[in-house]
Amino acid sequence: MTTLESPAVDVVRNPADGTELAQVPRTSPDEVAALAARLRAAQPAWEALGVEGRAEWLARWRDWLTEHQAQLIDLVQQETGKAFGDAASEPAYGGMVVQYWIDHAAEHLADEHPASTIPTQRLIIQHRPFPLVGVITPWNWPITMPLLDIPAALMAGSAVLSKPSELTPLSWGEAVRGWQEIGAPDVLGIATGGGETGAAVVDQVDMVQFTGSVRTGRAVAVRAAERLIPCGLELGGKDPMIVLADADLERAANAAVWGSCVNAGQGCSAVERIYVEAPAYDEFVRRAVEVTESLRLGTDRTAPLTVDVGAMSSEAQLRIVERHVADAVAAGARVLVGGSRAEGPGWYYRPTVIVDVTPDMDVMSEETFGPVVAIQRVADVDEALRLSNESAFGLCGSVWTGDRERGIALASQVEVGAICVNDACVTNFQLDLPSGGWKDSGIGARFGGAGGIRKYTRARAVLSTLAEPATEPHWYPFGPPAS
Repeated sequence: MTTLESPAVDVVRNPADGTELAQVPRTSPDEVAALAARLRAAQPAWEALGVEGRAEWLARWRDWLTEHQAQLIDLVQQETGKAFGDAASEPAYGGMVVQYWIDHAAEHLADEHPASTIPTQRLIIQHRPFPLVGVITPWNWPITMPLLDIPAALMAGSAVLSKPSELTPLSWGEAVRGWQEIGAPDVLGIATGGGETGAAVVDQVDMVQFTGSVRTGRAVAVRAAERLIPCGLELGGKDPMIVLADADLERAANAAVWGSCVNAGQGCSAVERIYVEAPAYDEFVRRAVEVTESLRLGTDRTAPLTVDVGAMSSEAQLRIVERHVADAVAAGARVLVGGSRAEGPGWYYRPTVIVDVTPDMDVMSEETFGPVVAIQRVADVDEALRLSNESAFGLCGSVWTGDRERGIALASQVEVGAICVNDACVTNFQLDLPSGGWKDSGIGARFGGAGGIRKYTRARAVLSTLAEPATEPHWYPFGPPAS
C-alpha cells in the first residue's frame, strides 16, 4: 500500500491463493539514472578483464544459481503459481545458457581478419561492447527470461541494467543478489516497477533487449529510434501446429497438449492454434481430449511433481483466456474438456480442448497465453499453410508428418522465425540456432552462435598500412603521375 511516508510500491501476490508476498519499491526515473551511472562507471574495468576474466565470474554465478536452486524454485512458485515441473526448469535452463556463453564467447568475440583487396593494407574487425545494456523481461518465466540475454551481454563486456515485471520481481531479484553475494564486479543491476521504470531504463542504456507485448515493444522501438540506439524485440506469438494425416498421432497429440498447456500456456513459443488434416482429425481430437482430461491442476510447493498445470499469472491474464473461449463458443465452437476457471482461491483455468474453431475467432487470431488446445479441421496441407501464414505473428511453429523430408520442405514455407518437425517448443534449447520472430513477433534474435553475443557489441574496422611511402597515388596534387 502506498503511503505519504513511503515510496510507491508494487504489491506482489501469489497467484495460487491471492495472498500478498511482498511490497517492492518502484525505482524512480532519478534512481534509474543513478543506477545506470554506477553501472557505467564499473563497465570499463569489467571489459578490461577480458573474456577469461569475465568467464570466471559467470562460472561462480552459475555455481551460486545451482547451489540455491531450491530456494529459487520456491520463489518462482510463490510469485507465479507455477507447477513444480515448470518452475524447476528455470534455474537449470538458465545455468545451461550461462555455460554456453562461457564456452563460446571467446571464439565469437575474437578479432576477425578479412582479406584485403590492397596487398599493403592489413584489416581487422573488432567487437567492442555497448557500455550499458538494458534487459526488460516479462512475468511468465521470471528467471529464465533474464538469463536468455544477460549472460551473453555480460560475457561481451557490457554492464547490464535489468528490469523484471512488477508482477514477478522476487526470484530475479534474488538471482541478482547472488551476483552481489559472490563479490562480482558491480555490473549487474536491477530496477523494479512498471512502465515508468521501464521507460526510464530505455532512456539510460546504450542498447535495449525487450521481451513482452507488441504494444509495449512498439513504444520501446520508437524511443530507441529517437535515441538512435539499437533494440532487440521479442513480442510473443500465435504459434501454429500443422498435423498431417500421416503423422504419429499419439506423439502429436501429446505434444499438442504439452505445448499448449506448459507453464499454463503462458509462453511465447507455446502452441496456440492447431490445424489437422481431415483424415486424422477425429483420432487426433480424441487423443488430445484423453491427455487433457488426465492433467492435474494446482501448485505443488509442498508436494513437488504432483500437479501438471499451475496458475495463471494474474486475474487480468485469466480474464483474457475466459474472453477468448467465450467468444469462440458464442460463434459456434465447442468445448470438449475444461473451458472455465477452477473453483476456490487462486487464478486457475482448467486445461481446455476447443474445436470447431474458425480463423476469425479471438482464440485463433489473438495471443491467448493460456492452457487452451484450439483445434481446427483443414482439408489439406495447402489450407493449413495458408491459415498458418495469415497470422500477424511469426515466432515459432511445428509440422507433424511421417515423412521427415516432406516436413522440412513444408516447414520452410511457414512464416515464422523457428519451426520444429515432429517436435514442438524446443528450438530455444539449441543455442546455436537463432531465436527471433518475424512480423509482429519482433525484430532481431537471441542465441544463434556468434550473432547472439555480437548483438551486444559494436563492430569497429581497423586498417593498418604495411608499406608507408611519403605519398600515395590518390593524394594531392591531382594530376598525371610524375614521369
